[in-house]
Amino acid sequence: MPKARAHAAAFGGTPDEVEASFYEALQSADIEKLMSCWAEDDDIVCIHPGGPRIVGAGAIRAAFDAIFAHEGSIHVHPEAIRRVDSLASAVHHVLERIEVLTSEGPAKAYVLATNVYHHTSHGWRLVAHHASPGTQDEIQEVNQAPQVLH
Repeated sequence: MPKARAHAAAFGGTPDEVEASFYEALQSADIEKLMSCWAEDDDIVCIHPGGPRIVGAGAIRAAFDAIFAHEGSIHVHPEAIRRVDSLASAVHHVLERIEVLTSEGPAKAYVLATNVYHHTSHGWRLVAHHASPGTQDEIQEVNQAPQVLH
């Protein structure tokens, strides 16, 4: 069994477990663990904040390899997760708190991300990760419909 699949089998079978493994891999710069979270489909997609659409496992791996080589691990902590789960897919909207080192010292930023999981023949796997550009303030969510449209 390839190393990536051994990691995948180890972290379990729910979207929450795959998500936890994904963020652990980012925090430890573990490319094998990170890639084991992804489905093996050709159309998997990753969009980093302000970046282009990265399609396919090879391109996603190369992008994260470059990030890990340049920045090392990514100090990201998922918070305030909203879930929409069904039998074969799950969509998680995540507030990511990211710790960064600036010229003024350590700082934190917040990014909104959407993670999409599909139930595959290998269990639950990530098929899309889309992150928006961050802010320095914790993003407040709007959870009431406006009284007037437009």
